[in-house]
Amino acid sequence: MDSRLSANRANWNERVAIHVGSKFYDVEGWLRDAPGPLAEESEALGDLSGRSLVHLQCHFGMDTLRLARGGAIVTGVDFSPAAVDQATILAGRCDLSESATFVCANVYDAPAALSGRRFDAVYVSLGSLNWLPDVAAWGGVVAELLEPGGKLYLHDVHPFSACLDDAGERIAFSYFEDLDHPLVFDEASTYTDGASLDSTRTYEWIHSLDEISSSLTSRGLVLDSLHEHDWTEFQQFPYLEQTSPGRFTIADGHPRIPLSFTIVAHLPN
Repeated sequence: MDSRLSANRANWNERVAIHVGSKFYDVEGWLRDAPGPLAEESEALGDLSGRSLVHLQCHFGMDTLRLARGGAIVTGVDFSPAAVDQATILAGRCDLSESATFVCANVYDAPAALSGRRFDAVYVSLGSLNWLPDVAAWGGVVAELLEPGGKLYLHDVHPFSACLDDAGERIAFSYFEDLDHPLVFDEASTYTDGASLDSTRTYEWIHSLDEISSSLTSRGLVLDSLHEHDWTEFQQFPYLEQTSPGRFTIADGHPRIPLSFTIVAHLPN
């Protein structure tokens, strides 16, 4: 594995226990509430009953299992063994072990790790693409995993907002990707509450919307929609206000900028 991805994996291995026990994720509340697919996911993907779905970079499986509750037969893929172990435990706790399985592999190795299986849907959730050095290769993975007629659902942090500093007030990073010069961070904390990390070094990449969409269309996928949103799922900047559970928007008086985006695409028959 690329040494930068190895460093990221060490960091994410440590995050798992912190996240599982955090107030941010509130696993016990999630088990009690038993949420299913979000309305926008259902609208884009349609009826999931009996359909096969692979969730790339699934972490410890909460989003994966929401989709299983919607009737999908899901496979979560993550490069962290600790995450895969916890996802498997969580599937058992919510009685979804028969419809949800988890595989440990990095994204680029997913087709081989899944023995060439193809799926009705590929799902990618918030905070994923910035951890990948090569988004063009990622697009190839998506195409390789989809059945003809299958759909991709991608919701992620908007690359413009990723260029801003922690205050969200000035541009700190280049919008256009540079594979050889990633953003390098040394931070002892994660984005949730909880203990500090020992493996602090991480590497991230910003991929423009053009690069992301081109990674898909160049592999034969057709874009059905691309929507930019002035909301996201976490308090990315101090001036964001929480308007509902899991949704943060720009407070009145601040210019509106894109915070997240959604792409829906399909692989033609």
